[in-house]
Amino acid sequence: MDLPQDLRYSKDHEWVKVDGDVALIGITDYAQNELGDIVFVEVPTVGDTLSKGDTLGTIEAVKTVADVYIPVDGEVLEMNPELENTPELINQDPYGKGWIAKIKVTDASQIDGLLTVDQYKDLINA
Repeated sequence: MDLPQDLRYSKDHEWVKVDGDVALIGITDYAQNELGDIVFVEVPTVGDTLSKGDTLGTIEAVKTVADVYIPVDGEVLEMNPELENTPELINQDPYGKGWIAKIKVTDASQIDGLLTVDQYKDLINA
């Protein structure tokens, strides 16, 4: 499995791509594969301030519903508008067009607590 090297990962299968104090968040290829065909995504409200571990949104797949957790403290700057009409983007391109939210990171030290690509590989291969 090819995982992007420039991302950090959570134990709940979210990925984080940091650019300064802004982070894109999505779910990993492993997570979307486990969920199956995604049919609906409920995303956060712009302006919401969330703490690490809070529910960022909900993903509804044909066979289950799963929460997406925010891996670091932050304020929601933007949600992916494409997911409203094409939630399957998460299945098709989880690390690209299937991103879920863009946040302003309020505690950058939490990024260091996330998993590296090798640590995440160990988690999903365990």
